[in-house]
Amino acid sequence: MAGKLVNLTVHGIGAPGRALDPGEDKTWVRVDQFERVLDAVAGRPEVRLTFDDGNASDVEIALPRLVERGLHAEFFLLAGRIGRPGSVGENGIKHLLDAGMAIGSHGWAHRDWRRLSGGEVDQELAEAPEALARQTGAPVRRVAIPFGSYDRTVLRRLRGAGVTRVYTSDGGPAREQDWLQARTSLAHDLDSAWIEDVLGGEPGLRRRARRGVAKLVKRCRG
Repeated sequence: MAGKLVNLTVHGIGAPGRALDPGEDKTWVRVDQFERVLDAVAGRPEVRLTFDDGNASDVEIALPRLVERGLHAEFFLLAGRIGRPGSVGENGIKHLLDAGMAIGSHGWAHRDWRRLSGGEVDQELAEAPEALARQTGAPVRRVAIPFGSYDRTVLRRLRGAGVTRVYTSDGGPAREQDWLQARTSLAHDLDSAWIEDVLGGEPGLRRRARRGVAKLVKRCRG
């Protein structure tokens, strides 16, 4: 995988501190699973770690384990959930920043960005990063798309909003220079085979072709 990046996405770790949305449990992992992934990526600069949704486990479970291993990660927070039960609060944001972690936007309320009303567009793409910037003290110009749901309208809006990097859930490798970055989400049933498959090397030709077609469809629709 020379010249390629692998972006991994973590959603939640351990016991959720809030009620989960339908199907959300599929992307929560146990602490031991999370630690196995961290041990596998330590010392591998081509593997990037990202966290979505701003769950409390980002600070309570993930942060100390990242620091122990000298790992850096980017946390994409939902601005509308800051301080709510089970979510990262203002102190948590400070702990992340003090540890050298980066903060990005996951929007306001975890909506599908392909189906936003006019007011929701402004809240998700403008108000959310502005609110996060007030918390971090710096502009927030990198985003992770909720549900990995995008089309050409969403991408046009993000470019118009001055977003400098966009993370998806398309799976597979990415390239450092790309504005649109594919990511692979950790799943509740991950094991050693999953880790080897995701980190071990290039996927097969058929799987690369399927991913390529899926990305093309997303970019062109809308």
